[in-house]
Parts: sequence; structure tokens; C-alpha cells
Amino acid sequence: MGQSPRLKNISYLLGERYGERGREAATRLTAWISGSVPLTYPEFLEKHLDEDQLGLVFDAFYQVLPFGTGGRRGRVGYGPNRLNPTTVAMTVQGHCDYLRSSFPDKPLFVVVANDVRVFNDFAGTYRFLGDSHPLLGLNSRMLARLACEIYAGNNITAYIWTPGDPAAFLSTPELSFLINRLEAAGGVNISASHNPPDDNGIKVYDEFGSQPIPPNDQRLADIMGSVESIRQIPFAEALQQGLIREIPKELHGDYIEGYVRLYNDVFRPSEDLPIVYTPLCGCGLATAGDLLEELGFPIRVPPDQGPDGSFSAIPFRAPNPEVAQATAPATAFADSQNSGIVLSSDPDADRIGLEVKLADGSWYHFDGNKIASVLAYFLMVGARGPRRKGLIIETMVTTRMLGGIAAKAGGSLLIDDLLIGFKYMAEVLKALKRDGRYGQIQCRPESLVLATEEAHGVMLISTIRDKDAAPACMYLAALYQLLAREGRTLLDYYVEILDEVGPYADVGRSIVMKGAEGAAKIGRLMSSLRSEPPQRIADRRVNQIVDRWDEKRFGPFKSETDKWSRNVLQYFSDGVIVAVRPSGTEPKLKFYCQLVPYGNRPPVSGMQLLESVTREAEAMARAMYNDLLARVDLHLSAAGLLLPDIVEVDRKLTFERETLPKLRRKLSNGDFADLDSFFLWLRDEAQAMTPGADPLPALKASIASECGTLANEMKSASLVSAVCAWAQG
Repeated sequence: MGQSPRLKNISYLLGERYGERGREAATRLTAWISGSVPLTYPEFLEKHLDEDQLGLVFDAFYQVLPFGTGGRRGRVGYGPNRLNPTTVAMTVQGHCDYLRSSFPDKPLFVVVANDVRVFNDFAGTYRFLGDSHPLLGLNSRMLARLACEIYAGNNITAYIWTPGDPAAFLSTPELSFLINRLEAAGGVNISASHNPPDDNGIKVYDEFGSQPIPPNDQRLADIMGSVESIRQIPFAEALQQGLIREIPKELHGDYIEGYVRLYNDVFRPSEDLPIVYTPLCGCGLATAGDLLEELGFPIRVPPDQGPDGSFSAIPFRAPNPEVAQATAPATAFADSQNSGIVLSSDPDADRIGLEVKLADGSWYHFDGNKIASVLAYFLMVGARGPRRKGLIIETMVTTRMLGGIAAKAGGSLLIDDLLIGFKYMAEVLKALKRDGRYGQIQCRPESLVLATEEAHGVMLISTIRDKDAAPACMYLAALYQLLAREGRTLLDYYVEILDEVGPYADVGRSIVMKGAEGAAKIGRLMSSLRSEPPQRIADRRVNQIVDRWDEKRFGPFKSETDKWSRNVLQYFSDGVIVAVRPSGTEPKLKFYCQLVPYGNRPPVSGMQLLESVTREAEAMARAMYNDLLARVDLHLSAAGLLLPDIVEVDRKLTFERETLPKLRRKLSNGDFADLDSFFLWLRDEAQAMTPGADPLPALKASIASECGTLANEMKSASLVSAVCAWAQG
């Protein structure tokens, strides 16, 4: 059958505008519309063929969604560069082929997990398709059932939690646990972790319950890339044949009991000090929630933050413990419950979040490095902790304070130079189990005290080889109650560690640049850093540059995936380390500013020391942000730099170049009758910054920075005062 005139026209335009990549996009589009690729909904792809959708079509078809850090993750949508039934099915079929080649002579079992997310198209990308199309309402559970059908079609038995329940879910850490307990050949999780609700993903796990590292992930990706068709058995039929099986319910109890044994009554929970815990609308009630209840902690859960794949109760719909604003409703709930702590986890329950109420009634957000430091100190050094000796594992961008804590504990080992990602920490444990050594380190994997990363990840048991919020929650709950009885907070505890171990500070930031153009800018930026390396970090001269692409120092690349993982640059100066890398799972460039003790100690201590080093690290990070942007000819003002990093750079630029001048003009002209009319206008003006969610919380810090200018320039002083009071509140 020949091409339709509309398809010919869009194919021509793709080539004209985007060159070779556009022609490749046209080839993929033609294949998807022809029906030769499974599960592609050709009738809805036909509706993409208007010239108005040219940019969308190019971005959706110019590449196949990359197999990044252990899997594929991206926006839900139509096309190979989107997450949809086709890309999931081809990934699972590739996994089946990989397993058959890896284990040719044995019956194969896998575990299939899923989170709670549902695609609602909050960004409005597919409004042109109308109010009903196949991907609207697509949820992780549907894709997990599809994965089971494909495993069954390849004669691989798939275990799934409560097969008959369309709303069932299973967390990432419990998936890792179950792969080991069931002696499965691997597994998959349908989840986009902490990403916005318009995203989804599929993560692939090996027989050790961890994500594969190079070169194994390259072999897996290569096999996936050669898939042309899928084999599939309908879910009900496969269930009847025993090719889809229910995960035994008692294994969940075994998962919980493993952490109860680890806890070993380190502190008896108290009923009169409630613990607020929020799963941020994800899976965590079945892991962290069940564990806290089993240990006897009096947990309180915000009533609207149970499983909800739209994340409707979470500010910005950003269910990420790294985002301080995500827990604002939970801290308000904690105030009503007379609780001084909020613990949280992301939708697949592997990341931990911590907010602490201070004596003045304000709340303090702990980043992942502070959480790691508090846990390490409590587990290894703290007078009321278990005083463990053993192995600490961290990545190269995690706080160096852990080294000081391990040295203070004595009799312990530290691995602190790993590439980013928990799969590399899991690889250490696999090597220790297999060979009894990793590099120069010799010990048993059971000696693990803590494996952790700056992105709020913690691993405390060597047999669960991915991060897990649950055990971090149990120790932080215990420490909170212990300290509360002494009239102290977890922030007091952290400050005492800082005084004792040294003035460390860590600030991580992200530069979000989406789409093909964003990916090209990130590539240009990294190339620029290599060809013209920075000579200074803020006011300090760079003394050393470490490039993980240096094959003389770090060995030849094992694979293309190894090259991606090693795309990291580190800059060392006096008392400062900065690392830069593209994210392996999201369209962003990430960088990390680490302050370490150097020279004479600052002449302050306690909270003054914390405030001093934090200011220094944050100022350095803001300067670094613009230094990096300058390499792609961009720049942000102070107001733009204060917008949250979940906001794309292009949106930040639009806000400072268009929205702020409009705001000043309207205030000066007296266009707003009152504060409510101001909010109504600002919400509408900035809605694209946080699709589907109220953008106002994202703007407060930025507008607060403008208040001095507004107060000097504006005639309507009372309204300006009200705006500034809101922004600074």
C-alpha cells in the first residue's frame, strides 16, 4: 500500500527541517503507521500528520527511547521515543530473548512489578486527539499485565502481585527482594520513579535483584534493538496455564521481618510521639508503612496521599523527596498531629525524604547527603545507636562527610569513588559475594553498614540490591523519638556531627533541557567542558580535572552504555569538588558542588557553621549554573536561578524575560484589583511551568527576590506589600 498524501507531506517536511535525523524519523513514522510494528494505533498516528504537529512528530520519532540507567524512561506518548505499549512490549521481548540466550537450559521465572502512575496528559500534548484516545488512562498496572503476557508467550513464568487486582502494585525494593527469594532469572518494574505523572518507564533487573551494569546492559540493549515482533499469550489464558503466577503473600511478611531483625530493638517506639509518613501517593504504605507499623511506631498518614497515580495532592505533581515543596501538605498535616517529623518516599518507594520541625515552628528539609550522614553516624558512632563496624559504600558525588564518620568509627571500610547509580553499589556486593573482594577491599557482603547516594537512596541489607526507603524510615523514626525525649531535633543532631567531623556541605542542581534540541545542548555543553575546561570554580583555581572518559586512567570503554555511564567530569580545587554529568534517566544535566574541610576551621560552630557552609555551597552552585549555561549561550538572572530545578530552562528564561516584566508593568499600572486577581493572572501566565499543578509555590522564592525592586518602583504600595508578604512567607 502506498503512502497517503499527508504522510508523504509530513515525511518531506521532516527531512527539510531536520535533515538526516528528520528522514530517519520519517522512516520510523512510516513503519509505525503501516502496522508492521505491534501495538502502534495507526489510526491515531494518522491524526499526527498535520504540519502543526511537525515538532512533536520529530521528537517522538527521531530516535528509539534510549536504554539508559537500567531501562527506559520518558514521556508517555505515540512513537518510538515515547513510553507506550509498543516500547514496553519490545523491551520485554528483548529481555525474553536475552534471558533465553543467557540461561538456555533451565526453566525461567521472572518477577513483574509496577507502581501506581496513570497517564492523564496534564501537559495537554495530545489535545488535538480529542477527549478519548488509547493512551489516556494508561497506567503502570496495564503495562505490567502486558509484560506478563509477553513473558508467558515466550514460555517464561511471570510472578506478579495479586494478578486479579487491577489496582495492585509492588515497590522497587520488594521486587529486588523477591527476585532473590524466588531465585528468578530477573524481573522488570513498570515505573518512572519520581518523575512527573505524564512519564513512565520500565526498569530491568538481573538474577541478583539489581540492574545490570556494562557490558551486560549493552548486550541486553543490543538484543532489544533487534526485536521485530513479539510473542504474547492473553493474561487470563496464561494465568490458567500457570505461566502467570501470584507472588506468595507470605513473602511480603519475610521482607518486613528482615528489617525487623536488622532493627533488633535498637529503640523501643513510643506511642506519644507520632510519626507522619507520606508515600507521596505511591507504593510506600506497603513497605515503609507496614514496617513502621510492625515495629510499633505510631504513624499518621495524610488522608489524601495514599496510592494515586495522578499525584493530585502533591505540589507540582512532583512526588520526589528531593523537592522540598513536595511535602508541604504533609508538614501542615504534621502540625495538626503534633508531630515534629515527616518521612516520605517516592512512588516506587525506593527514595527516602525527611522534614524536621524546629523549635520556632518552621520545617527544615534534609537533602539526601544530610540523611546519609545522620544515618551513618547513628549506625556507627552515636552513643544510642547500634555502633556497627563494617562497609560504607557511596558514589563519587555523595557527601565526603561519610569518610570522616567511617574514620571516627574505626575498624570500617569505605568505597567512595563509584560511578553514579545504585547498580554500581550492588555490583560491589555481588563481587564481594562472588570473590570475597572488590579492588583492594576484602570483606563479606554481610558486613554492609550503609550504601547510599546523594539522591536520597539508602541500602542497608546486602540481599536487597537496590535502594529502599523502608529501613531508613525505621531508623529515622527511632532517632527522632530518642532525640525528642531529650528536647533535641534531628537538625541539632546533624549540626553536632558537623562540629565533630568537620565543615562539609553539598549542593546538587539540575539543568532541565527537554527534547532533541535539549539533548543536543547537553551534548554541546559536555563537549565544551572537555575542549575548554574551566580554570576556576567561583573564586578558586582548579587544581585537578578527572575525566571518566580518560581510558588511560580508567580503562577502555566496555560498551556504549559504559561510555554513557562514564560521561562524568570532576573538578578539584582547594576545599571544593564539582562534578558534572548528563542524567541517565531524565532530560537534564546534573552537577554537584561539594565543600570539604580545608585549611583552618571556620571561626564559628553549631548553626552558624551550618549556615555559613550552606551559603557558600549554594552561591557556588548558582555561579556554576550560569557558567554551564554560558557554554550554550544562555544566562539566568538571580530571579531565574531561584526557580526550582524541576522547571525547564526555557520556561525559566520565559519567566524572567516575559512574565516578570509583565508583572512589574501590571503592578505599576494598577491592573490588579486585589491579591486574588493577581494570583489568578499569575497562575494563568505561569501554568506551563508545572503542567497540571498550581505553579504559584514554584514562583515564591523568585518573586521574593524581586520585592525590593517592586517596592521601589510601584505605586500600589499596599498590593506590592501583600505580594511580597505572600512570596516571603
